[in-house]
Amino acid sequence: MAANHNPHGPLSQLTGYHLRRASSVFAADFARAMEGTGLRQVLLGILAVVSANPGINQGSVGRLLGIKRANMVSLINELIDAGLVDREVDASDRRAFTLKVSRRGGAALKDALVRIELHEQQLLAGFTADESRILLDLLGRIERHEPAVD
Repeated sequence: MAANHNPHGPLSQLTGYHLRRASSVFAADFARAMEGTGLRQVLLGILAVVSANPGINQGSVGRLLGIKRANMVSLINELIDAGLVDREVDASDRRAFTLKVSRRGGAALKDALVRIELHEQQLLAGFTADESRILLDLLGRIERHEPAVD
């Protein structure tokens, strides 16, 4: 094999390819870091948003996280069944429900965040603090990009 041969060919120049590969590395290590907690990325995301916004409704949580409405009911039920989130009837709209993190959910979130901080420190050990901030900024700019609709 030639020294300058690139086995990935044109993939090596595609940002999306590298984002997917990096995401796979993060997801696999996240699963390892969270082993035994029962929390998957999506459940942790919901728990974090509810914790930051006590009294939020599940539709708002879904919109913030980009989760389809049809999937939110089962995800919220999973958190409620685990005793991590409490659901209450909204006082201003008796047809709606509000969510809040339970005491158990708060403890689970605190533990998860410690695990995730260590997981991210390990994966980003080769980055300076400035590089980590730049990476977050760049990824956020991609997240906020709305493709033009024809």
